Amino acid sequence: MQARKIKPIFDDLTPLNSYRLDVSLADFIPGAKPPELLQPPSSTPLPIPHHLLYFEPTLPAPQLLPDGTNPAHSPGAPFHRRMWAGGSVTYSPTAPLLLNGARAVCIEGIRSATVKGLPPQEKVFVSIERRLAPLLPAETQALAALPPSASDSTIAQIEDDIRGRIWRDDDTDLGPAGVLERRNIVFLQESKPAASSPNGAGDTPPKPKILKPNREATLFRHTILPDSRLLFRFSALTFNAHAIHLDPLFCREQEGHRDLLFHGPLSFTFMMVLLRRSLKRGEEVGFVEYRNLAPLYCNEEVTFCGAEDGEGRYEVWAEGRDGGVKVKGSVRTRRE
Repeated sequence: MQARKIKPIFDDLTPLNSYRLDVSLADFIPGAKPPELLQPPSSTPLPIPHHLLYFEPTLPAPQLLPDGTNPAHSPGAPFHRRMWAGGSVTYSPTAPLLLNGARAVCIEGIRSATVKGLPPQEKVFVSIERRLAPLLPAETQALAALPPSASDSTIAQIEDDIRGRIWRDDDTDLGPAGVLERRNIVFLQESKPAASSPNGAGDTPPKPKILKPNREATLFRHTILPDSRLLFRFSALTFNAHAIHLDPLFCREQEGHRDLLFHGPLSFTFMMVLLRRSLKRGEEVGFVEYRNLAPLYCNEEVTFCGAEDGEGRYEVWAEGRDGGVKVKGSVRTRRE
């Protein structure tokens, strides 16, 4: 899978999606005031973690997998079920992305694909690297000058030149990227349907162990009750048609879940938004790494927590209604 060539994803960094996320989250964030007006493009840095709202491929519906997901990352049959397992994000201290309306690009590649577990319970863990960077003026002009009749090879040459400028073999080298993101996705085999199963899926998993937090939430602790409107809006803003966030019947009968799943990147978004409100003046997120350990659900309380872990270091996590940790992450900040 590492040899799979994924087309660059181009986007214009306009403020609209960022504005709509702020409005959508305002009712769930303590003391937040939704922005009254959509501001015009400017040199304002793209807020952390709003990069999630940009650079999603725009595929025709027939090209999506049956569950509504992007086929570019799939290992193929029999691993049809996709779950977000976590990731990491590095933010450039010197070249942040700006909401100036300019054209930018995501260069994406598969860094690793690992099979874990024994038959017939194998899982495939796919690690996807995404490098987000502004286009150079010459690159923007070259793309704009392409006629409708341009050949695939001509387009591919321009894309390869852009990829060569931005991609790095060293996954710690930011290069010209404003954001370097690693997404970890786990692919599971399909459950066997069985009418006798109380949740509509035959392969009922054993009751998971509840992982309790190992520290007090000394920085922030905030509980929300996510509803289907929030999940729909986040799916729409991220151009994500994954049925586990949109179709309750699919969740129960195909995936064996009791309700719609709360997005993995949405839990990351809440943790970052709440953490940034608690940082010291002049302090900003530089690097974050997180893991999604267990599902969170629509219509069930989620509690987001944070605590200091030394100078410039923080621990963040999300608890489910049972008090168990479902997402946990660590953050390093920098002074600006």
